[in-house]
Amino acid sequence: MSDYILSDATRAKLMKISTASVATALYKRGLRNQFIQNVHPVSWKGINMVGQAFTLRYIPAREDRNEITVFRNADHPQRVAVETCPAGHVLVMDSRKDPRAASAGSILVTRLAMRGCAGVVSDGGFRDAEGIGRLDMPAYHQRPSAPTNLTLHEALDINVPISCGDAPVFPGDVVLGDGDGVMVIPAHLADEIAEECTGMESFEDFVLERVLGGAPVIGLYPPTTDKAQADYAEWRKSTGR
Repeated sequence: MSDYILSDATRAKLMKISTASVATALYKRGLRNQFIQNVHPVSWKGINMVGQAFTLRYIPAREDRNEITVFRNADHPQRVAVETCPAGHVLVMDSRKDPRAASAGSILVTRLAMRGCAGVVSDGGFRDAEGIGRLDMPAYHQRPSAPTNLTLHEALDINVPISCGDAPVFPGDVVLGDGDGVMVIPAHLADEIAEECTGMESFEDFVLERVLGGAPVIGLYPPTTDKAQADYAEWRKSTGR
């Protein structure tokens, strides 16, 4: 578990940063497996998802333990996770990359949104995906799935280390989602990654402007010539970036 608390300043920086920039920054530090595979926005609205991870782990359902009546139990882990995920956090679910049954549906995800959570991620599927897509809160999954989670999944552990789409997720890690997918930033690196990537985003905006103007990428991206570096310095001065 992490004692890290995501600051408003770091959250604001990450809201403007792409998962691609974070992936590159983490790769420089030897971290190659922080992108959650095969997870996509239910409905991309052009606004990043940023928050610390609060986790839920599913195991394969055993039929004698997962009749529909288990939802009468007030301590059912799926419901408890929805009611205890802190505001500003992202509920991240380990559904074993199996979208054949839903990890959650629109009612539970709406409850997360009403409680002020920053988002929800599953490497399985959601039912009522159209309703989830209408929410302002970001949601990521593999694909829509109508069957109830009890068909194949048993919710077991809350706020423990999990795997989600083959990425390790520890409670308190910082989760960043954009139109490409979801990156998991180890908590102890979140502040420095946000700072570094803010500069990366600025440089890539400069490069894209030059490329749209007809410039070749050799010597520009990365900036291996004195001219490219001088041009970037001048661009930052003129744009306030």
